[in-house]
Amino acid sequence: MKSFLPILVAAFLVATIVFPMAHPKVSASPKATAETLKQLEAEFMKAAGEKGSQGYMSYYAEDAVEVPNGEALIQGKANIARTMGFLDDKNNRLTWTPVGADVSVSGDLGYTYGTYEFHSKDKDGKPSVDYGKYASVWKLQPDGNWKVVLDMGNATK
Repeated sequence: MKSFLPILVAAFLVATIVFPMAHPKVSASPKATAETLKQLEAEFMKAAGEKGSQGYMSYYAEDAVEVPNGEALIQGKANIARTMGFLDDKNNRLTWTPVGADVSVSGDLGYTYGTYEFHSKDKDGKPSVDYGKYASVWKLQPDGNWKVVLDMGNATK
């Protein structure tokens, strides 16, 4: 039996080298990186600026959760969308800058975090700016798109 083992190993190696089609390689799309998620953040912000709440919500997964500053959790894209109408007011502008990001080893979950500014007008029509920090969790969806599944922010005092 021991003399048969080297022959079996040699046959296996020859088969793998001579007949590579017997073991086709799986073609995988390039893995997302932290830079991928930062680029998605830029596209996300652009969509919000150009299309208001609809552009903003287009980056959310159906089962997303929003953790607003000082408020109760909001579960589900439809429920979150009901709170985003302020983005449709041309006096309001939300901008944000990712400071960091990372993607899981499995390549299907990641996060971004950074700072935001919310420009608006107060009740007297004077310009106002609120500053804060945010963190977003992104998940690769079955259709191949990345969507926000958890978003949270808090004001900077």
